[in-house]
Amino acid sequence: MKVAIMQPYLFPYIPYWQLIHSVDVFVVYDDVNYIVRGFINRNYILERGKPKIFTLHTQGASQNIIINQVSVGGNAEKLINFFYHNYKKAPYFNSTMNILSELLLNKETNLSRFITTILKKICSYLSINTKFIDSSEVFNNANRRETDRIVDICRQLDAEVYINPIGGRVLYSKDEFAEKGIQIFFIESNPVVYKQFENLFVPNLSIIDVMMFNSPEAIHEFVESYRLV
Repeated sequence: MKVAIMQPYLFPYIPYWQLIHSVDVFVVYDDVNYIVRGFINRNYILERGKPKIFTLHTQGASQNIIINQVSVGGNAEKLINFFYHNYKKAPYFNSTMNILSELLLNKETNLSRFITTILKKICSYLSINTKFIDSSEVFNNANRRETDRIVDICRQLDAEVYINPIGGRVLYSKDEFAEKGIQIFFIESNPVVYKQFENLFVPNLSIIDVMMFNSPEAIHEFVESYRLV
């Protein structure tokens, strides 16, 4: 079994979906500290040909609070209008806006569960069949240091392989994991390029941008465009 463990990110970019696609079980790491000015509650879309950040408001968020203790704020309708004005002429606008409206108007108030619902819905849209597990509900190991927690989660799931984003190469040792009976691989994305109106291509935007300009089938091909190193 292959496992990935990541904090819940709001409408993340393609490499995050590649990580989900690469594993059998994706553990939503929701019992670690909230990341201020990270990607848990914000991301980038296209505005007049340039990247523009959008933010889902939160309540009770700080770097000293656990992610699953943060609540969703009240700006969902403003975000929907923001997406509408920037993408109303995009080729897949209607289908994407239907999904976004359903997800953003969800009555769930817990931020982690709110985002996990988004991840699951878009996975279904893209025909990604990975299983999701919330770390806070299953593993009971928040007192361990980070590497020990990852190893413990893998062992509890009987996972032989742990897959991490490419940036993890500076944090984790393949030899250290091998000593514990687990293979670790890092996911390296291939370049993804698609047409964004008549603009020069802006990479690494939210999946929202990708969905506005591409069919589910085309996006699935993007999601499969990576290698493990």
